[in-house]
Amino acid sequence: MADTPKRTIYIRDGDEELWEQAEREAGRTEARLSEQLRPALEGLPAEQVGSLVVAYEPIWAIGTGMTPTSADIAGMHAHIRACLVARLGEGARQMPILYGGSGKPDNAREILNLPEVGGALVGGASLKAADFLGIIAGITAA
Repeated sequence: MADTPKRTIYIRDGDEELWEQAEREAGRTEARLSEQLRPALEGLPAEQVGSLVVAYEPIWAIGTGMTPTSADIAGMHAHIRACLVARLGEGARQMPILYGGSGKPDNAREILNLPEVGGALVGGASLKAADFLGIIAGITAA
């Protein structure tokens, strides 16, 4: 019997820079995430819940000079977890929610120790060996 392949839902907190900042300032980030999750989870068979991986990236922070705080990251991950549990039941508590964004050697341990953060989706930092190895060190120490 073959292993069930993982299904990944990638959530982008915004679609374009102006919209992202306006939505964030208006306090609509949680509503936008809920809107993105709803169709992604539509029709997901119960037996696939255990193979789902969710990745969250606060795209409003990319290239803007703004960095999410630990509280921002923890809050969004808690909101995503609540949406998953409400939609898919208690089995959704076991799904990893990856954090993708602003991961660096100096903050990987802190981010990966936040509640509901189940791993990292590493982007640009993976292109520099020293940075990527520093993130790996943070992951193994988390």
